[in-house]
Amino acid sequence: MAIESQEAVSAAILKRLSEIRMRMDAAAKSVGRSTQDITLMAVTKTVPPQQVNVAVAAGVTYLGENRVQEFLSKRDAYDKRAEVQFIGHLQTNKVKQVVGKVTLIHSVDRESLLSEIAKAARQQDLIQDILLEVNIGGEASKSGVMPDELGALLEKAMECPDVRVRGLMTIPPRFETAAQAEECFARMQSLYQQMKITAPQLEILSMGMSGDYETAIRYGATIIRLGSALFGARVYPQPQL
Repeated sequence: MAIESQEAVSAAILKRLSEIRMRMDAAAKSVGRSTQDITLMAVTKTVPPQQVNVAVAAGVTYLGENRVQEFLSKRDAYDKRAEVQFIGHLQTNKVKQVVGKVTLIHSVDRESLLSEIAKAARQQDLIQDILLEVNIGGEASKSGVMPDELGALLEKAMECPDVRVRGLMTIPPRFETAAQAEECFARMQSLYQQMKITAPQLEILSMGMSGDYETAIRYGATIIRLGSALFGARVYPQPQL
């Protein structure tokens, strides 16, 4: 299979980005919003830093990392204008490798993880910004606190002086119909607004990925997380024989 030149890869990324921005604008305008209130995050899983930096140079300065080891191996190669956040499932034994090195952790979904993050932040004498991850679809295979348990986790997080809860994040189920997507994002928006009653400082709703970001925008997303829509289909490394 022919290997594309870096110039061709860069041109393809910029073309996709232009289309994404147009679609973001149309989705926002359809509900009276502005794209100035919506952050486009580049999800960098399996994407080489050279390609990520093409997006950064074009103004996509928020990067979402899924895996701790991949993040540590690539962080020094990123354009210094980039702000790196952690969006993947985080094991408690890897918390120290992330706290203080990313500006925001999206995936806090249990009290034990919250405690480890607070402990690591306290040891570094800093306040770590976090989002609480919600399992809005109630899927056993996915991370995230169940919606009916979110209030208790939020209360615990607000009691921790070493973390600052900025909002909520979700990874919804795969939808078979547009109506299902609408219903799920509407529930997440309603839950977010409900939490803001007791925690008015919440300002971030991180939801929407490559296949559903326009719907997410219509239901109040302030961060959308795009990987394949921006960089093309992921190429996973071949296992070593």
